[in-house]
Amino acid sequence: MAEAQTEVSNAVDSDAEVSSEQESDFTRDDVFEVLSNQRRRYAIHYLKRRSGESVTVSELTDWVASWENGKEIDALNHRERKRVRNALRQFHLPKMAEYGFVEYDSRRGVIELTEAASDANFYVDSLTGRDIPWGVYYLGLSAVSAVCLLGVWSGAYPFSLLSPLLFGVFFVTALSVSSVGHFYDNYCRMRLGARDRPPEVDEE
Repeated sequence: MAEAQTEVSNAVDSDAEVSSEQESDFTRDDVFEVLSNQRRRYAIHYLKRRSGESVTVSELTDWVASWENGKEIDALNHRERKRVRNALRQFHLPKMAEYGFVEYDSRRGVIELTEAASDANFYVDSLTGRDIPWGVYYLGLSAVSAVCLLGVWSGAYPFSLLSPLLFGVFFVTALSVSSVGHFYDNYCRMRLGARDRPPEVDEE
């Protein structure tokens, strides 16, 4: 599994930039505190994939350990499972329950997302190494558009072959396609629970 690289915009002990659309349910500090840890992000991703169903600690452990180690569940060894299970039981699940993200019954070993967490959208701004950050992409698009505009205005070859109308069509089309791609990337790729795998797990 390629090791995911992530961007951080706030001065927190975090592996990824996270955000929630439900500011009324969770404070920004709560969201960053809970989602600053990769195992907790993996746990929330899987619980969201289960659509609010109750999940056992063993089941959650298998998936979190699988994503963390880049292995299929059947290929995990006892030590890899035990390390994740102990961390979830002793620290991560109680913390998530304390902040109101999950309901955790430690005696039965059952976890379920709270209604607030089920309704909230959480995003992870993750780069796998092959991705270009959207900020850099838009900067490049702006630079190309500025060069084209200057060329059309000055009449320099080969820009003289373009009419202002064609340039306008090119710019609007490029911006529209980019906006659609940006929306898809954020809502369908970087949102926890949107895909089979968490955003930080590199898809081969």
